[in-house]
Amino acid sequence: MEASKIQCKFSRRIWFLQQWTAPLVFTLLFAFVIPLIQSLDYSEALSKSLLYFEAQRSGRLPYNQRATWRHHSGLTDGLDQGVDLVGGYYDAGDNVKFQLPMAFTITMLSWGVIEYGEDIAAAGEYRYALEAIKWGTDYFVKAHTHPNVLWVQVGEGDTDHYCWQRPEDMTTSRRAHKIDEDHPGSDVAGETAAALAAASIVFRRTNPHYSHLLLVHAEQLFEFGDKFRGKYDASVGAAKGYYPSLSGYKDELLWAAMWLYKATDKSHYLNYALQNAQSFGGTTWAISEFSWDVKYAGLQLLASMLPRQGKEEKEHNKILEEYRSKGEHYVCACMNQSNNTNVHRTPGGLLYIRQWNNMQYVSNAAFLLMLYSDHLRVTNRMARCERRPVGPEEIFAFAKSQVDYILGLNPRGMSYLVGYGPKYPRRVHHRGASVDSYKKRKSFISCTQGYDNWYGRKNPNPNTLFGALVGGPDNKDRFNDHRRNYMQTEACTYNTAPLVGLFAKLHGLERGTDMEDPTLFSAK
Repeated sequence: MEASKIQCKFSRRIWFLQQWTAPLVFTLLFAFVIPLIQSLDYSEALSKSLLYFEAQRSGRLPYNQRATWRHHSGLTDGLDQGVDLVGGYYDAGDNVKFQLPMAFTITMLSWGVIEYGEDIAAAGEYRYALEAIKWGTDYFVKAHTHPNVLWVQVGEGDTDHYCWQRPEDMTTSRRAHKIDEDHPGSDVAGETAAALAAASIVFRRTNPHYSHLLLVHAEQLFEFGDKFRGKYDASVGAAKGYYPSLSGYKDELLWAAMWLYKATDKSHYLNYALQNAQSFGGTTWAISEFSWDVKYAGLQLLASMLPRQGKEEKEHNKILEEYRSKGEHYVCACMNQSNNTNVHRTPGGLLYIRQWNNMQYVSNAAFLLMLYSDHLRVTNRMARCERRPVGPEEIFAFAKSQVDYILGLNPRGMSYLVGYGPKYPRRVHHRGASVDSYKKRKSFISCTQGYDNWYGRKNPNPNTLFGALVGGPDNKDRFNDHRRNYMQTEACTYNTAPLVGLFAKLHGLERGTDMEDPTLFSAK
């Protein structure tokens, strides 16, 4: 009987140790041991990720364009409405300009430069990172034609999807859509304000006049979005089937206020984020995903990393702690240390949210986890998860394992970053990349001709979409490299945007940071 009790206690201790150590061993294995077998070049990955944004450009391309298979496109955008909407980015493999995901792309690019600008410069990519951001912000300034008017879409998803054409040959509708006082869109106004505010921090020292211009537009857009509230997809029906704002607009308003506080240090923006924290869901929603639509996790972690106020601001600190608690819920769910809401993982260890374009959630999660691990390390703290505390080293190791999976340390041995490594997707669902380049074949390719002659080809794409992060494998790590398989083979700008900072950070840790010019970098 006594021996049985001892054996039972021993078994319980073994189980307890397994619960604590197994996840750490797994993440450390993927982050540090397996990479010794296959070396990864984060500098190359960083360079190619920035090259991708040049391939997504709309408008008149500059003389130093490096994605040389692309040419000018969309040169009459906005003409029918009497506005200049030339420029910006195509969101993915089609030829429509959607403002909500485009703005989120610029917010994440800017955040990466704010946090890891020194590492980006050490890799010799700082200039290209700023060019990628400015291509977006230049367009946002154009699209904001009046304090209470923002043009939020150019092109029609429905007609665009009927055609398989290079952007240089577009014959589909280029109708432009706007939000205004009578047709509000607080979500897209808020995200654009956040993007402009974050970018203003990036340009603060290198281009102070431009930084100020971005802030003026950011503050106007935030005031517009807050005063005339409503979901943009209720005002712009053409967006509903492609980028609907399922989370509503309250997360974007809080998100924008927080970025404006960081950019201006004006207390009324912080007060807005604190006073509306509960009613807008900032301190009540516990979310396990972060994306172009759902900003709560990013907002909560951004708020949790703000310096605490003095003792006289006790109520402020209390609300910031509530933000931290909800932000750590996201971290803990990713780390498999929440009781009921853990994010699923594939057998190979990849975070898995949903079937369509899962990699967007992976790259965003890896970025937030990396950033928060830095914060925990500097503050000498641990994340307080339901199952057990999780330290910065473990969080860092897991974030790195997600990046390394993307680059080829996975069951298929495939890089999901196009153009990186010996094995990567060759048939990306992308109109421009899948058709002979304009420079090679200047003759017009019609709407149906593209489908007939190019879309169904089994051959690899003639143009490599370097740096594109495709949708990625399914929940069993399976991947079908075919143009028709758009859920897995289409890439989006907001997939790659968080990777810029991540690749720079990991390259910096590997090589040691050696800045090009330490005076370039903006204060956080």
